Amino acid sequence: MKKLLEVLKKAGFDGFLLMIATMILMAYFLPKPGMVKEPVSLEEIANAGVSLIFLFYGMRLSVEKLKAGLSNWKMHIVVQLTTFLFFPLIVLAFRPLFINNGFELFWLGVFFLAALPSTVSSSVVMVSIAKGNIPAAIFNASISSLIGVVVTPLWVGLFIASATGDFDVTHIVIKLILQVLLPVIIGISLNSRFGAIAEKYKKQLKYFDQAVILTIIYTSFCKSFSEHLFEGFTALELAGLAAGMMALFFAVFFCVGLLSRLLGFSDEDRITVLFCGSKKSLVHGTVMSKVLFQHSTITGIVLLPLMLYHALQLIAASIIAQGMARRKEV
Repeated sequence: MKKLLEVLKKAGFDGFLLMIATMILMAYFLPKPGMVKEPVSLEEIANAGVSLIFLFYGMRLSVEKLKAGLSNWKMHIVVQLTTFLFFPLIVLAFRPLFINNGFELFWLGVFFLAALPSTVSSSVVMVSIAKGNIPAAIFNASISSLIGVVVTPLWVGLFIASATGDFDVTHIVIKLILQVLLPVIIGISLNSRFGAIAEKYKKQLKYFDQAVILTIIYTSFCKSFSEHLFEGFTALELAGLAAGMMALFFAVFFCVGLLSRLLGFSDEDRITVLFCGSKKSLVHGTVMSKVLFQHSTITGIVLLPLMLYHALQLIAASIIAQGMARRKEV
């Protein structure tokens, strides 16, 4: 148990998830600060924070490392297809069960989660613990983040209009370019000068990322609670959503593991595919929700499946990674 707690701590599980729960409770009992517009709103601060997150992320991306990682192309294709095609198609297959029964917003949240890129830090941590291919994990998680800037909005845009009644493609694309893609490109161009500094202070930058995420979660749930969006759902239904997120994780984990064996991947590459392909990024989910669901009151409820999945994937992946490590030591 002590080792498991250490793994969860390295993956960012302790403290941060508690703070997420705290932000949700604050939004419920103290929503006014999240709704204030003057002199400056928390939402505007979060918007600026989103751009800075991607700027710093770009600074830590080396063009040389990305080029070097292209050699293992078969594994990379499997990971990215799992992340951006297999995941969304699984959730899309269940959409008819959620239409016209009051749960369509939950489905939209799960689909938003399914269309997101893989998480960077915890994927690499889990691959390291399970003794997989670490350079490939870093490459795939990084590439996944870049691909997600384009692919995630394209997927989610197919269904936002029906849920929100408003989806301006031109506005979304321009906002994505200015707030996400442009900062990443600028960051990459600054890598040679400031990449070492950004890497040196990555722990502090992680805390900055988390602060922005918590701000987004707080303001999002303030809006959702003010519109009473959660009042129609029972504790049993929320527990069912959590069980569904766990089932989704294991379904993808099992399928991608089977595919890796059929393709004859080495144990190290199979481990990388398993953890990079089955995990989803809370960081990208929260910051991209600011763009895709701007001025919408449904953001809180859409983010709920992602937060549940984030917590459950850390627990499940940590246990599995520890088991793989023990088997390799025997």
